[in-house]
Amino acid sequence: MNTRNISNLKKQKSNLNRRGVTAVEFALTAPILFMFVFASVEFSNANMFRNSAENAAYEGARRAIIPGATVADAEAAAQVILNAIGTQSATITVTPNPIDNSTPTVQVSINIPMDANGWITPVFFGGLNIQRSCTMNRETLD
Repeated sequence: MNTRNISNLKKQKSNLNRRGVTAVEFALTAPILFMFVFASVEFSNANMFRNSAENAAYEGARRAIIPGATVADAEAAAQVILNAIGTQSATITVTPNPIDNSTPTVQVSINIPMDANGWITPVFFGGLNIQRSCTMNRETLD
């Protein structure tokens, strides 16, 4: 064997030893990478629920300020928005209950528990409740 063949054999042996290093590096960095990916998905999910809760409260209050509207009308308008994103266990509260002709303002509050609405795991937002409300003056007929 000449020196060239010996040097090629040493390089091949060195490359075989490096394969284990790559596996160890992946094993150390993959959990961190996956944690960042899952966290970004969960934060996006929470942001979607926050915006939808705000929109549902607005739409419910908007429906409730119309003369002749009832609490059920406001709750139904808010529930349509919440159903569009698949919200589970949301609470819709309309104040005052009942709405009559002398009611000056209406407030619709939405409470979404993130424990029931997490996509991956409740690690990031376990125990968090997203709460949004909207208060509007009622339209009156003179």
